[in-house]
Amino acid sequence: MANNKILIADDNQANVELLEAYLSGLDCEIAIAVDGQDTLDKVASFQPDLVLLDIMMPKLSGFEVCKQIKDNPQTAHILVIMVTALNELGDIERAVAAKTNDFLSKPVNQIALLKRVESLLELKNLRDDNERLRQYIEKMEDQGGPAAN
Repeated sequence: MANNKILIADDNQANVELLEAYLSGLDCEIAIAVDGQDTLDKVASFQPDLVLLDIMMPKLSGFEVCKQIKDNPQTAHILVIMVTALNELGDIERAVAAKTNDFLSKPVNQIALLKRVESLLELKNLRDDNERLRQYIEKMEDQGGPAAN
């Protein structure tokens, strides 16, 4: 998972520190956002592969942030795991409607967090590899190379 970027979006410093500690064993770059608008700004500048997104944040809720990320063609590929103390059925439905890739309940279990992050990033990396291979094959076909047969 080398070179993957993870954005932790949470307005509670203790939660941020805990998530950072949980992720410290992964070979990835981590950035922090402290509210909904900051999260959108960091998505644009940091270009993370995955966002750990708190739902209850100032300025914009995690639901609104996730929807904006997923509705934007330039950021729709970014994986989002919503992390929340909310566990009402309506909250889960809202998270799914906002197009989240997954969600975790607080208090976050370290093993569950790591397995979900690792699995989603592995899937993302395979998808990226597949896209590079597809582009290579198209290029070879266009040039009349070996794949043109």
